[in-house]
Amino acid sequence: MRFMHLADVHLGAAPDHGYVWSKDRGRELWETFRQCIADAKEKKVDLLLIAGDLFHRQPEPRELKEVNYLFSTLDNTVVVLMAGNHDCLTPGSPYRDYPWNENVVCMFAKECERVRLPDLKTEIYGFSYYEQELPMPLYDNIVVEKNDYFKILLAHGGDARHIPISREKLSAAGFDYIALGHIHKPQVFIRNLAMYAGALEPIDREDVGPHGYLIGEVQRKKVKLIFVEKARRQYRKEEVAVTEEDTTFSVREKIAAMIHEKGSQDTYQIVLTGLRHPGFRPDIGEYLKCGRILEIEDRTAPAFHLEELRQRYRGGLIGNYIESFGDGPESLVEQKALMLGLEALLYPENC
Repeated sequence: MRFMHLADVHLGAAPDHGYVWSKDRGRELWETFRQCIADAKEKKVDLLLIAGDLFHRQPEPRELKEVNYLFSTLDNTVVVLMAGNHDCLTPGSPYRDYPWNENVVCMFAKECERVRLPDLKTEIYGFSYYEQELPMPLYDNIVVEKNDYFKILLAHGGDARHIPISREKLSAAGFDYIALGHIHKPQVFIRNLAMYAGALEPIDREDVGPHGYLIGEVQRKKVKLIFVEKARRQYRKEEVAVTEEDTTFSVREKIAAMIHEKGSQDTYQIVLTGLRHPGFRPDIGEYLKCGRILEIEDRTAPAFHLEELRQRYRGGLIGNYIESFGDGPESLVEQKALMLGLEALLYPENC
């Protein structure tokens, strides 16, 4: 059997709200999901597992129709999905009673249920969220029936407010594979058993790194997994070093070159580091023009040469200020105070 495990698609989200590219990102979530369905067909996937938060909020009927059409294109694939904390089954949700295509299995029970797929000799266990927060460890006491079927748990959670999960109890439950959702970073939760597929596309600035889905090959109840990177973009956190010789335009060129090297399609949070000339202040507004940049944080410090300043301004206000620190600052706080004070005294126009 071959399966695809994806989670946290968040259809309907508009990442980076307030930025000019936000509307495009909302459309890209749909397009990446469409491409995943096309991949499932091309790879002849027997089973498509969606571990919660297919939608970012309560889906609209037209959105359900679009998704159902995509599922209907999978001629030989069973789709099994659950509702997570974002698309939980609130009263009146159109998610509850939608007439899904015959190849779609919705695990929409409040308590754990079992779905048996005889053609695949597979059983799937799971349930859905009916509230946005479920702080109880609801997966701890699931009882797995002993038989020769391949057993999968479709689950969503893993933090204090969304079904805390015990590795020890889940490891002992008797499952052959555990398809997890909710944590957006793809990762191993229990070696050779439980995986977070991660968000299909990053939707938050903390969702750094590659994103996509998992393909699993099952042979004799053993699973071989491959991560397929599918997201169009990544969030990246990068540092750019500034020196005493730098100017506004040289720093801009450094940022532009870094973005070109790492990927101009990606979205950046940039930290400026290093020692700059005391008379130079980075022009954040100018650097934001270099690409898809969410923010730039200036952590540079002025490069004062204390002994030279001590000799030049001996007996004056600046010299006395330096002398007040004795042989030099004894802590990071004192060092910062000295640097900021000198900057205010020597370059008041920068303050």
